[in-house]
Amino acid sequence: MPSLLDIRRRIRSVKNTQQLTKAMKTVSAAKLRRAQDRVMSARPYADQLRNVLGNLAGRVENITHPLLEVRPEERILLAVVTADRGLCGAFNSNLIRTAQNFLRDHRSTATTLYPIGRKGRDFFRRREMPITSDYVNFFNKLDYGNAREISEKVIELYTESKVDAVYVVYNEFKSAIQQRVSLEKLLPLGRSELQQTTAAPNEYIFEQPAQQVFDRLLPRYVEVQIYRALLESVASEHGARMAAMDTASRNAGDMIESLTLNMNRVRQAAITREIIEVVSGAGAL
Repeated sequence: MPSLLDIRRRIRSVKNTQQLTKAMKTVSAAKLRRAQDRVMSARPYADQLRNVLGNLAGRVENITHPLLEVRPEERILLAVVTADRGLCGAFNSNLIRTAQNFLRDHRSTATTLYPIGRKGRDFFRRREMPITSDYVNFFNKLDYGNAREISEKVIELYTESKVDAVYVVYNEFKSAIQQRVSLEKLLPLGRSELQQTTAAPNEYIFEQPAQQVFDRLLPRYVEVQIYRALLESVASEHGARMAAMDTASRNAGDMIESLTLNMNRVRQAAITREIIEVVSGAGAL
């Protein structure tokens, strides 16, 4: 049975941990507000850009571009967007599990990984999985330049026919306590996929030739989609960490109550034993 001093040390340690988890929850809640605003601002731009490309693809038939070339999926690139840090519940494990299921379903194809985030990179590197490149330690200062660097690498691999398809798996932000793992096909950009828009088609007037518009907008579309996925992942990470730290704080409070009750019982037993010893000594005299 632990002594009274050991229980007090344990209570002190749990209280220190509880202060840390509360502080992390507060920081994540503050960052979540800014990340959520950035996500809500990026979604309409990405959707509208897709609508423009879909409208143009439906009006012009003889458009050619390397990103529109559809090939048999013999070599696949899977970009896995995880976090650089832990302590965010099942955020990283759900993404890694989805990536593992994807690799299992595509055993017959040559699938390589493009980890975006340190947790995913470390996990697959320890298991000696095929990794073509990685991109880590940038989520604290995420900007559009990060998405451009990633998209340039992805577009280079696809246009040089080193991969036949590109998929991305990330956590889509739903709310502060809800995130959904999303697996999307990034490349190739099929004409039928671009035309599948929920909004009513609009008539756009293009001053430049259609081919020139496609040459400018298609790489930008890939950049925007990657940037949106990164923003969604950042907001989801802060939401998951806030929920995880809130649960950890409540669990620490329950443990403190249990340890305090146990400490009181041990102290009461020690007092009772001392009283019995005093009474027994007085009776013996």
